[in-house]
Amino acid sequence: MSISHITTIARLELTQRLRSVGWYVLLGVFGVILLGVTALAFAVYAWGDFVGAGVYSIVVNMVLLLVVLVSPTLSGNAINGDRDAATLAAIQVTAATTGDIMLGKLLAAIATGGAFLVVALPFLAFSLIGGGADALVLLISLLVLVVEIVIVAAIGVGLSGLIARPLFSVAATYLVVAGLVIGTLIAFTLGGLAVRSETTSYTRPYDSMGNVDCERWESQPGYEVPRYDLVWWALAANPFVVLADATPTEYTAEGYPVDLFGQIKLGVRSAQLSPLEQRWDECDPGMSFPTPRETIDSTVPSWFVGLGVQLVLAGGLFAGAWARTRTPAKRLPPGTRIA
Repeated sequence: MSISHITTIARLELTQRLRSVGWYVLLGVFGVILLGVTALAFAVYAWGDFVGAGVYSIVVNMVLLLVVLVSPTLSGNAINGDRDAATLAAIQVTAATTGDIMLGKLLAAIATGGAFLVVALPFLAFSLIGGGADALVLLISLLVLVVEIVIVAAIGVGLSGLIARPLFSVAATYLVVAGLVIGTLIAFTLGGLAVRSETTSYTRPYDSMGNVDCERWESQPGYEVPRYDLVWWALAANPFVVLADATPTEYTAEGYPVDLFGQIKLGVRSAQLSPLEQRWDECDPGMSFPTPRETIDSTVPSWFVGLGVQLVLAGGLFAGAWARTRTPAKRLPPGTRIA
């Protein structure tokens, strides 16, 4: 493999895309959307002391949303689109190896996804004016966002090499990405509702004089509740959950998350708690429920598992496309154009 060959192929791929006026229109629309989202985010967080942190988290999640919505269209036909146009064979007979072609296509797909991040940089910088954003949060969230851009690009390029028809590969890329984003939510919701258990309520009994007996507990069956604590892991591979769970959480003095990262993390971590035992102690008037910070600190992070699942999925598809694109080809799908 050659770095010069990889960059040349990536440059050719990007040049083809940059010729289209629609690409610039798309980036312009994205900028307008970010402008409106940023303005609304400042209005939402205007009441707090962490305006910058809140606005920043919303903008980063919006960038990720646009990447998963648009990137499949840009990367899902990277290889079979050239094969369909009879330009892939012309590259394969040059000094460029299969690895050069694959990595060049991947680099171009990453660059197109990264363009949305470049457009968002002024808005991210503007969000810092509000204050309250931690440097570690900025670093890790941007790093995870870049990794997610690479994963989505690899999925698209991989499927474009495995599926002969560009239309089908783009649709398949959308299905895989939708499975990670929406399918995990559906699996979590339906799985929790399908598995139900009866709760047990614990209260202090009363003696014959009507006084609370603080030495004993009395249990009684409650009602059936969904068991989300048994299926919370289904959310681990969701890109938005990975981003939120990996990003360090900032809290108010009362222990509440100050940004969207922390709020998503709190929702996922709260699902890990078992609802089976409900206890109310009348002998302890100061009894209180755990704060969001205590809930997050007492539960298990899952971002590294979800990220691992995504990397295995993207790597497997990319490796399969690499093997399918290698020349000389022993077998190709019927009707595949090679020259």
